[in-house]
Amino acid sequence: MNNWSAQQLQRYDDCVAFAQSELNHEVRERDLEHRFDSQLWQKCANFGVFGWCMPEEYGGSGFDLETSILMLEGIGYGCRDNGLTLGLNGQIWSVQEPLLMFGTEQQKKKYLSGLCSGTLRAAHGMTELESGSDAFSLQSSAAKVSDGYLLNGEKHYVGMAPFADIALVFAKTNPDAGNWGISAFIVESGFDGFSASSPVQKMGVRSNPVGSIKLNDCFVPEENRLGPEGIGVSMFNQSMDWERGLIFAGHIGSMARQLDQCIEYAKNRNQFGQPIGKFQAVSHRIVDMKGRLEHSRMLLYRVASLKQNGVSASMEAAMAKLYIAESFVDNSLDAIRIHGALGYMSDYEVERDLRDAMGGVIYSGTSDIQKNIIANILGL
Repeated sequence: MNNWSAQQLQRYDDCVAFAQSELNHEVRERDLEHRFDSQLWQKCANFGVFGWCMPEEYGGSGFDLETSILMLEGIGYGCRDNGLTLGLNGQIWSVQEPLLMFGTEQQKKKYLSGLCSGTLRAAHGMTELESGSDAFSLQSSAAKVSDGYLLNGEKHYVGMAPFADIALVFAKTNPDAGNWGISAFIVESGFDGFSASSPVQKMGVRSNPVGSIKLNDCFVPEENRLGPEGIGVSMFNQSMDWERGLIFAGHIGSMARQLDQCIEYAKNRNQFGQPIGKFQAVSHRIVDMKGRLEHSRMLLYRVASLKQNGVSASMEAAMAKLYIAESFVDNSLDAIRIHGALGYMSDYEVERDLRDAMGGVIYSGTSDIQKNIIANILGL
């Protein structure tokens, strides 16, 4: 962090301190109970998290993108709940940024200010049971009617669905146009025909609730269509640069905290008359963890720099998503090995990082899909 200004570093430290003091209440219990804590979400909103990279006229702070990412990394370092930090980043990059990019002035004033303040919570509805990695083969439909659309379909594996006030939903407005017949809509949970499931249980990031959204002749006013008809694919691809490239800002902080914890343990745990950090089997694992962390950081901030300057970052975002997701898994495995039996015990809260990290190789496009994207851009 040698290139950061004193003010930026102070903001990072403030975020770490806030997260450590305010966001670590009953982390293990929330994990065991698959419990979303709305009070913690609101604390983050009150601290300004959702508005850091949003313009002031829509309730944001107007910070530059790189500073915002640094602050989100600080939240990830201080907060031991990876589910919460994933949820925060999910709303910012998969819903707020598309709204900022494609929304009308009316839409931005109506929804962005509420999302920044925490009075509104948002979900992103793209995935369906038969269209996971093949996202654009979705079957949800949006039929044009007087003054709006009737939406029908079901979205699955939707983060924040059980507690969302609005959802960014993709549906086909012109099935005969293929990919160019997909449009996006801002659907309020109070609209007739909208329903969300209870949270489903999952392996990790359990405090980030995931569920399904059903649309049964759900009437959506025309003013709630996001962008023109038929640009859903373009919108999704552009927004994925933001989501894939930046959603792991909190996880970078987790990896840094994880590394510091392992170093401290390796210095103080003695075996065979010396600290275990003196054994190459342990020290080399820690070196590998440090290397993965720093490479992950460089990829994350490379995407942030490009997006801040208005440059397309499709390849860089895919590379960041691929490398950071796999690195968090590898570092979490190393952390367990370094801690031995303690790392395997739930009470010590080391194994939870591995369970949380595994989701990263699946959501926002699997690691294999990221490789496909990169290969395609390379002309293969």
